[in-house]
Amino acid sequence: MTSITGRHGMRNPRTVFLAILLLAAVAGWALVSRAAQTDAPPATLTAIKVEAVAEGLENPWGLQFLPDGRLLVTERPGRIRIVSPEGKVSEPVSGVPAVHARGQGGLLDIRLAPDFSSSGTVFFSFSEPRGEGTSATAVARAKLTLDDKGGGALSDVRVIFKQQPARPTSHHYGSRIVPAPDGTLFVTTGDRGDGDMAQRPDTHIGKVLRIAPDGSAPADNPKLQGWLPEIWSLGHRNMQGAAIDPTTGQLWTVEHGARGGDELNHPQAGKNYGWPIISYGRHYTGFKIGEGTAKDGLEQPVYYWDPSIATSGLAFVTSDRFRGWKGSVLVGGLAGARISRLTLEGGKIASEETLIADEGHRIRDVREAPDGAIYALVDEARGSILKITPAAK
Repeated sequence: MTSITGRHGMRNPRTVFLAILLLAAVAGWALVSRAAQTDAPPATLTAIKVEAVAEGLENPWGLQFLPDGRLLVTERPGRIRIVSPEGKVSEPVSGVPAVHARGQGGLLDIRLAPDFSSSGTVFFSFSEPRGEGTSATAVARAKLTLDDKGGGALSDVRVIFKQQPARPTSHHYGSRIVPAPDGTLFVTTGDRGDGDMAQRPDTHIGKVLRIAPDGSAPADNPKLQGWLPEIWSLGHRNMQGAAIDPTTGQLWTVEHGARGGDELNHPQAGKNYGWPIISYGRHYTGFKIGEGTAKDGLEQPVYYWDPSIATSGLAFVTSDRFRGWKGSVLVGGLAGARISRLTLEGGKIASEETLIADEGHRIRDVREAPDGAIYALVDEARGSILKITPAAK
């Protein structure tokens, strides 16, 4: 063991004190570094087949499977398309409201209501134009009527949720919609470029929200002092992936970090996930964010990526079509141009496999099809829909 001494071989109390502080800092860093996971061991590589089933979509953002096998796709400029299994893209669905299609804004996620087969109800999120150059994330519900020409129309369009307040920026809207088993909807929002708003309980900015299908706040939402009634959790930066684990019923999300620090979380009612007080990333200038990586009362991510892969899209694998994949979490990456497959053991990430990283695709959304195939949206000016299946032996 190295001895710490001053002149003449005598121990210098000041040096010892500084050394103790240094060791405490290192120990503290080590404890913090173990508080969340990153760099999981690599999973066994899977032989896969990747094919484009549709092309020519302008910045596709959200994807859903219709009961008849067709795909429902949003394009960020403000269009909904219906895509046949053969890849034929319909004319735009009529009845879509005006969107704020600037920067990262536009038409975002889309989901079918659980009773879609009988009601035709869909929910979609978008950046809604407000007055004086402002905009905000909004959620609407509508009836989708399919026609015999491969297209469709929206009717009875009602905006059921309006994020407050509106902001003059055009980025960090979120937003994913997740129907929960109890009939409520989880909605994720971004911080709109103002991290402090994510900590304010009197705004909908940088939050996971939980609303009823009519937009009202469920009675069993957290009832914390000063919180808006729709808020489920706060302290989030920009969540663009969300899904419910079918085995546990628990909500999981992924959110963008800044320079590093993308996070995988399972947001729980009434909890604070720290942004921008704590983060595993840094500002784009390279400077430290907030107070470090951990603080009492603030939740740690289950997993984080550094460097950032710009997470977008999240899905659980429920089928046995891919050997060893059942129960895995799939996460899309925009800057990382990949899909990350994470295996879970006891609520922790046991391994990570990187898929299609050699393709150079910006993955905006990822979904499991009813037949177990994996579909992914490539977010480009001429974007596409990819279909991933096991490679033939």
